[in-house]
Amino acid sequence: MAVAQTSNTALLGQEQVIGARFAEKYLNARGGINGTPFKLVFQDAAGDENSAINAFQNLINKERVVGIVGPTLSQQAFAADPIAERAKVPVLGPSNTAKGIPQIGDFIARVSAPVAVVAPNAVRQALKLDPKIKKAAVLYAQNDAFSVSETGTFQETAKAQGLTLATVQKFQTTDTDFTTQVTAVLNADVDLVIISGLAADGGNLVKQLRQLGYKGLIIGGNGLNTSNMFPVCQRLCDGVIIAQAYSPAQPSAANQVFVKDYRAQYKKDPPQFAAQAYAGVQVMVEALKVIDRKKKLSTWDLDDLRVALNKQILVGKYNTPLGPISFDKEGELNQREFYVAQIRMKDAKTGSFVYLK
Repeated sequence: MAVAQTSNTALLGQEQVIGARFAEKYLNARGGINGTPFKLVFQDAAGDENSAINAFQNLINKERVVGIVGPTLSQQAFAADPIAERAKVPVLGPSNTAKGIPQIGDFIARVSAPVAVVAPNAVRQALKLDPKIKKAAVLYAQNDAFSVSETGTFQETAKAQGLTLATVQKFQTTDTDFTTQVTAVLNADVDLVIISGLAADGGNLVKQLRQLGYKGLIIGGNGLNTSNMFPVCQRLCDGVIIAQAYSPAQPSAANQVFVKDYRAQYKKDPPQFAAQAYAGVQVMVEALKVIDRKKKLSTWDLDDLRVALNKQILVGKYNTPLGPISFDKEGELNQREFYVAQIRMKDAKTGSFVYLK
């Protein structure tokens, strides 16, 4: 597991650690890999490219893992995945949704649906809630590959739905003051704001939009898709619309067990980032079980096992908390079900994602 345990990206990565740990505990309790327990090795990939590269190198060369679930950001995947590709180590991206991730190489796949499939649902839902929307403002983090990819999809979708893009504003994921961007949005007199960023910057942007008087609908991208944003914008998070690749209401048996255990431990529904990390670990384990039945894992040469694991991942079908998933030959995810949720805050600290029909 090479995900963000520190940096501002840890708001997302912490949920991935929890999801992976749940998978480790649950799948090992049910026999692990045909009776042999498996062990997850964690490396902090933080929120920048160099940390992800170091995490991958440590996992591949020092820990000698069979495969990697990570990193957290697409920006990091473009830097770190080629290292795994050269070493012929299979990678499953748990939250890498930018365009072009599976095309990095033969050993790169993802359990996170591409932004081009998920993001348009949020724009369509906003228009369903308010058919009078005509003008939109778009804001995105220009230093984050995922946000740049996502805003492209959002902008295309908005135009396709007949909306005017009145202003497009850039920011950095490290920014905390958004006065310039918010002023431009207010001056443009828009009915809809669409934000592509991460949890800390996105939460602050939502808060400052509301504090300075913006009253219309707000769509948040996948980087805002976490309850860890709630302490940032607090009550002002209320009403933000977010498209999701996961729902606690997904009826599969795998998901209902995951939801029950998660609720019992954390007193809330599991978030998308935890469910996707769980699915990443599950896919690796189920593929290893198939290989082990043909030839015991302990008898394999590590390099050969990594190659065999990569092949098996791509041909398998998996019943995960995300629902039934599989992969195409490039490593792109096949997933049928997607959702849109709206944040509903109970008070300054607690809220939930309410799924919209």
